[in-house]
Amino acid sequence: MTENYRPRVRYVIGPDGSPLTVADLPPRDTKRWVIRRKAEVVAAVRGGLISLEEACERYTLTVDEFLSWQRSIDKHGLPGLRATRVQEYRGS
Repeated sequence: MTENYRPRVRYVIGPDGSPLTVADLPPRDTKRWVIRRKAEVVAAVRGGLISLEEACERYTLTVDEFLSWQRSIDKHGLPGLRATRVQEYRGS
């Protein structure tokens, strides 16, 4: 049980370079996922502010949906999160 324990951090560096705390995360009832909000959630999970499971529960996301955001950032940077240009960035 303790082998999976990861100490909680108080803040992480957000996508814009500023500190990001749990209080700064998008509201739980977010419906409109703009680039910044997606990037903040990815940064929070990557930095240990919240777990993947917490993010998925908090925002009613599937693991696949979250992982697609993460892959888009890794492959194309923040512009890869734009919903209006999905085909351009994903090459389909």
